[in-house]
Amino acid sequence: MFSILLTSSRILANTTGMDAQKKTVSAERMQEEWLEIQAAQGDPAMFRPLYVRYYEMVFRFIYRRTASEELTADICSQVFLKAMQRLSDYSFKGVPFSAWLFRIASNEVAQHFRQQQKNRVLSMEETQIGDVVDEIDEDDNEALRAALLLALDDLKEGDMELIEMRFFEQRSFKEIADITGMTESNAKVKTYRILERLKKRLST
Repeated sequence: MFSILLTSSRILANTTGMDAQKKTVSAERMQEEWLEIQAAQGDPAMFRPLYVRYYEMVFRFIYRRTASEELTADICSQVFLKAMQRLSDYSFKGVPFSAWLFRIASNEVAQHFRQQQKNRVLSMEETQIGDVVDEIDEDDNEALRAALLLALDDLKEGDMELIEMRFFEQRSFKEIADITGMTESNAKVKTYRILERLKKRLST
């Protein structure tokens, strides 16, 4: 279950899309960053440039899932602490370093809400609900949107994350795959299967 937060495009303007850097990271840039990571593996002080580069992106990622600046700051600190602690085990696998950080952040958010026995926040704009409606080929109306919100609230955590990243954060299937650790093809197939289940529920 989720606490659905409908908000304006102005509020989410800086969190939808996160950062232009996330959209396209060249192979050359990833190789350069891998050298920075290797340096940080040898000297923890060298982790700071990575921290500075990604702190805001990770903070925004978490904030969309908490809607609390104080909680976001706490979880964000845990994310980077764990990243430093696990950095020696990190190996380059052809995906951006940010994807690894987002994966840690996603796990930390989920763990927090499990421990607190509370529903995590699901942030979206009104227009993004329309995007999901369009994707499942239904005629958009207020009643359908209300029914869709109820259907989304019943999704499993993993399924909701796919819908969230694809439609509410507007991520590519490639980036979703990098963050979740699945293949791009699998991310696409799973997302469209979820949409089919939503469509079936809305049509009954």
